[in-house]
Amino acid sequence: MKHASRTTAALCTLTALAAAMSSAWAQEGPRQEREMGTVIVTGNRPTSLPTRIPTTIETVTGEEIARGINASDAEDALKYLPSLLVRKRYIGDYNHAVLSTRASGTGNSARSAVYADGILLSNYLGNGASFAPRWGMVSPEEIERVDVLYGPFSAAYGGNSVGAVVDYVTRMPSRFEAHAKLAASYQPFKLYGTDDTYHGRQGSISLGNRAGAWSWYLDLSRLESEGQPLTFPTRYPAAAASTAGAAVTGAVPGQDRTGRDWLILGAATQYHTTQEHLKAKLAYDFSPSLRATYVFGLWDNDAQGRPQSYLRDGAGQPVYSGAVNIAGRAYTLAPTDFNQSNESLRHLMHGLTLKSNTHGVFDWELAASLYNYDRDQLRAPTVALPAAASGGAGRIVDQGGTGWHTFAAKGVWRPAPAHVAEFGWQREAYRLRSIENATADWLAGSPGARNQAFSGRTGIDALYAQDSWKFAPRWKTVLGLRFEHWEAREGRTSNAGATVVHGNRSENYLSPKAALAFQLTDDWLLKASLGRAVRMPTVSELYQGGINAAGALINNDPNLKPEKSWTGELTAERKLETGQLRLTAFGERTRDALYSQTNVLVTPNVTNVQNVDRIDTKGLEAAWGAGDIAIRGLDLNASLTWTDSKIDRNDKFPASVGKWQPRIPEWRAAAQATWRANDRLAATLAARYSGRQYSTLDNSDPNGFAYQGASKYFSADLRMVYRIDRHWAAAVGIDNLNNDKYWNFHPYPQRTWVAELKWDL
Repeated sequence: MKHASRTTAALCTLTALAAAMSSAWAQEGPRQEREMGTVIVTGNRPTSLPTRIPTTIETVTGEEIARGINASDAEDALKYLPSLLVRKRYIGDYNHAVLSTRASGTGNSARSAVYADGILLSNYLGNGASFAPRWGMVSPEEIERVDVLYGPFSAAYGGNSVGAVVDYVTRMPSRFEAHAKLAASYQPFKLYGTDDTYHGRQGSISLGNRAGAWSWYLDLSRLESEGQPLTFPTRYPAAAASTAGAAVTGAVPGQDRTGRDWLILGAATQYHTTQEHLKAKLAYDFSPSLRATYVFGLWDNDAQGRPQSYLRDGAGQPVYSGAVNIAGRAYTLAPTDFNQSNESLRHLMHGLTLKSNTHGVFDWELAASLYNYDRDQLRAPTVALPAAASGGAGRIVDQGGTGWHTFAAKGVWRPAPAHVAEFGWQREAYRLRSIENATADWLAGSPGARNQAFSGRTGIDALYAQDSWKFAPRWKTVLGLRFEHWEAREGRTSNAGATVVHGNRSENYLSPKAALAFQLTDDWLLKASLGRAVRMPTVSELYQGGINAAGALINNDPNLKPEKSWTGELTAERKLETGQLRLTAFGERTRDALYSQTNVLVTPNVTNVQNVDRIDTKGLEAAWGAGDIAIRGLDLNASLTWTDSKIDRNDKFPASVGKWQPRIPEWRAAAQATWRANDRLAATLAARYSGRQYSTLDNSDPNGFAYQGASKYFSADLRMVYRIDRHWAAAVGIDNLNNDKYWNFHPYPQRTWVAELKWDL
């Protein structure tokens, strides 16, 4: 009864919201047309999404981003879209900015798909915070439009689309154009014993032209950013009093995510990152309906992570290691408690597409892409500060040669105006190569003896077909089927002296899709969608683990089952005078979900990535937007989502049954108001809210406002843009205007000021 009353309350809330609203979340651009429950995207820069999309899609344009979003990174474009969250910890966050969707938390990076002009940016080498999409391959200035497809309802995408598909459509000029931008950020930050200010600087320039059949575009950008501290060395209070160790002061008392008292000893992993981005695109039109496009992307990053100790000895000097005494209790600091690191990364991306666009009886496309870790090296000391500042023993983690490649052959057949069929073959292949070596000098030394290594490959070959048929004046159906052949091979897990070679695997799966749309009236459209998705285990989930003294695996399972999800949604769309209102009920049942957990059925217990038997999710989403509300030039957008996501069965860890799925809040909301005062001045006020959530499967972390916790939050943003003349524009903004201090394992940024100066030819 309690659960039913909560569901009723949620329905009443959304019904009331619907009554008050009068348009849709994303106003449709001039090239996006809605027809009987599908979306048809046309124009000179079409999306890579399927021609006819059988479910919810949201769009934000480059113009809307420039006017209303403080976009320092490409992922900021998604900031106010319904039910989406990117776990971006600071400007330039390159390794933890994971996308969360309706039924997938920020620990599930492999349950969404991110593309740029059809080139895969999602990192399916693993699943989790350190496998974020390669957002750095897109700069905010080159974005023309971002399209988001919710759910696994298109046969053109594999099981990773179970949460959402995001496609960045970037600029391609029709005449000569040039742009330049300078930006700066400023973040005062106070937390625990840290009281400091962090800065960022950005610059970009882009050029493009079209001459005859040729067109080209070049985008260059550079970012220097200082993030706030992200991790914190801690100690639980010692049980007994002691006089051992050097007396120190400065430890900050606090509570961990379970509510247990502990001491915060300092801050660590405070990044300073310098990133350079190059994007070059070249297109040739063989005819008005046949175009070849080549895309090259380069992303280079040098990052340093540095710690700060709060502890001070009697002379006022910082203490980083050894035996210490805090308030009459003894502790020992390990050399790696105050961790530091240097990273040097250079990633390359290539994409080649040959596409016909006749809008006649038949069109086709051939597309290939390659993403390569040309250089990917992390260096860290195993000796303590201050000695580590000048070198000393350490470790080197090298992932050079890691990457993925894709190929697709697609066709569209239009036997009649009311009948469209899409079909194709796709190939995706992933290779992980990671080796950690000891080194005598962590700053510049050569690799020495092997500490551990992981390698392996996975691949998917898929055939799909999807048919859209308007079988009656007010009815349309979209039916699809996807066949996938998955393989895992060449898996190896190594430690310093042993290697375990894993057997090859090969499995086949079918994923049906179906959608039905009914035009109830000229203003009301009803839609229903259902789809199955099979999310395959990633290379790191299968092979990245450890080996014990007996030569047995202890942290990974090469026999993991794939996740299998059925997802459905029911949608009512109301066309209003200036926009559209959407109400959506959604649900998902996932079997064999992949999570790191402790298997209590074996002795000793084993903690690694395992299959959770079943997770059930249901929810309601309302999205609205309108233009010229109350006064001329005022645009309003808003969304509200209620979700109930619970673990229904988990034999290996029974304490988690009935608990919330990690990192999925019950309530989330976003709103954005933009006032276009005149042709020169625009001001935007936006806000986001997320309710309480958990990071653990058994929900044993009720204190979200702590290091390693996941908290609720309410954060407001402000942006003002002024066009000085035909060429110059300036913008100022504030992110987290209300300075909310909130967490998602790491602390999010506090109030951040941004300023921009832009020039357009």
